[in-house]
Amino acid sequence: MVIQTEARNGHQFPRGENVDRLKGRDLLSLLAAIFLCELAGLVGSIFTTPAIPTWYATLKKPLFNPPSWIFAPVWVTLYMLMGISLFMVWRKGLHVPQIKKAVSVFGIQLALNVLWSVTFFGAQSLFYGFIVIVLLLIALLVTMVMFYAISKTAGLLLLPYFIWGSFATILNLSILLLNP
Repeated sequence: MVIQTEARNGHQFPRGENVDRLKGRDLLSLLAAIFLCELAGLVGSIFTTPAIPTWYATLKKPLFNPPSWIFAPVWVTLYMLMGISLFMVWRKGLHVPQIKKAVSVFGIQLALNVLWSVTFFGAQSLFYGFIVIVLLLIALLVTMVMFYAISKTAGLLLLPYFIWGSFATILNLSILLLNP
């Protein structure tokens, strides 16, 4: 079987991003990537869930604060998209320096994602939560640009996460300002 490649940014990548080509090991890698991202969400929820009916419920919130029930399905979906995006880049070969670096930056933003839950909900720090979420948005933007250079689809799959993260940043700042 001959795999056609295309050059991008001085590296050779397999041409096309057809999910129909998924075979046994690829399917396991896809599931592992999704599981990794969902696991980050699960770890974050350990700090988030107990704080919602207690501490978070006592905070003043802006009018645009969504109902609490919406967060879980949104995050499950976003973590799944993150996992698919990670897989699409990862499968092109961690031996390629550009891919290795992009996956490392992805790991940093994923760690910051968990750290935000620990900081905001676990430590109940609105200010440090805001600092972490700003760093998260920066790391996510860098990840999107790096992923897009490797796979346009992988980069675009992170766009809903960036939009939601931007909204969460505004929400975090608003709650911080309303609760001095």
